[in-house]
Amino acid sequence: MLAPRYRVNGRAFAHIVEAHPELTALRRDLHAHPELGFEEVYTSGRVVQALKACGVDEIHTGIGKTGVVAVIHGRDNASRWMHDEAGHPCAIGLRADMDALPMSELNEFPWRSARSGLMHGCGHDGHTAMLVGAARYLAETRHFSGTAVLIFQPGEEGYAGARAMIEDGLFERFPVRAVYGMHNWPAMPPGMIGVNPGPMMAASDRVTIEITGRGGHGAHAYLAVDPVLVAAHIITAAQSIVSRNVRPLDSAVISLCTLRAGESGAYSVIPGKATLEGTVRTFNPVVQQLIEQRLNDLCSAVALGFGATATVRYDRNYPATINTEPEARFAADVAQSLVGEKQVVRDMEPSMGSEDFSFMLQARPGAYLRIGQGGEGSCFLHNNRYDFNDDILPLGAALHASLVEQAMPVLPS
Repeated sequence: MLAPRYRVNGRAFAHIVEAHPELTALRRDLHAHPELGFEEVYTSGRVVQALKACGVDEIHTGIGKTGVVAVIHGRDNASRWMHDEAGHPCAIGLRADMDALPMSELNEFPWRSARSGLMHGCGHDGHTAMLVGAARYLAETRHFSGTAVLIFQPGEEGYAGARAMIEDGLFERFPVRAVYGMHNWPAMPPGMIGVNPGPMMAASDRVTIEITGRGGHGAHAYLAVDPVLVAAHIITAAQSIVSRNVRPLDSAVISLCTLRAGESGAYSVIPGKATLEGTVRTFNPVVQQLIEQRLNDLCSAVALGFGATATVRYDRNYPATINTEPEARFAADVAQSLVGEKQVVRDMEPSMGSEDFSFMLQARPGAYLRIGQGGEGSCFLHNNRYDFNDDILPLGAALHASLVEQAMPVLPS
């Protein structure tokens, strides 16, 4: 159960905590059966099975390939897909990601991954179980007026599953006025919730730099144009872009993480080509554009100075995750109603990590929250010994459900 140093208030938590053992069992089953993006066949099947047992009104599958959407209508039957006086739909979206990572798990507990080279190293198994818990509560109580749309999303880990669901008509088929998501955060203790009325996660771009020189013998380097030497200078020079081109009050990261050149064992052969790969993280599209341009200019110039050539491929993967202010403030108020003012961080420091919930926030107002799950000895995300903290399952489910209840309170009779 939750740590005794804080209390959780509200009808939703008191109701959901009764289902804690079932939610834990579901979460651990999902952990033992990890699946990559757009391959979540077992996971989506277990979600559908759980949703049917919950008694939700509608279950839609195959959205964005392996995505699942559940629809739950509130007490007032006349509120089904109705709009308010301003023309906004009386519906709130809640999203959880389902996919795992291509990592080998080093844990030894009974629910460790049963699939070699795959593991839930980011807690999406827990996110899925929390949203199932919210579905169960909302379907049983229906203490809201409007429609809850529960989005079980595939392919967050680099596959842009959120975009796939949107392109598959997610928000046309299920017109929500706002959408909310959350992610466990090991750096915060259990029971704390964080949000920021603005940036939460950075844009994620992939950079590939192809360097072409002239191969030769290592003993006669003067007859060659060494692309490895060029790559080394580009790696160093690229770090000047943020420090000498980006305004200090803005945030940006350039990391060239991979260098490939030559063949194993060919220690005396200067290769003809080298490839650098890395990532760029930004919040501001103007800064993003600046870095892309400076990388192109710098790489070409550095290579030319050595008699080589360099081409840059700059792929924009995920945009920045930017909360809309009204929805972020509302989410913080809802969190405060559950755990108290001292347990809510309303100005959460943004992370340079990325999140494809950003696509949903480009399409609809909403907010992305962090729910603390850490503590002494807790591993951070994408660690081979990471595991989701089952103690926070009822709180996460109650937070999901409370967002619906407080956004669409029951109409007075």
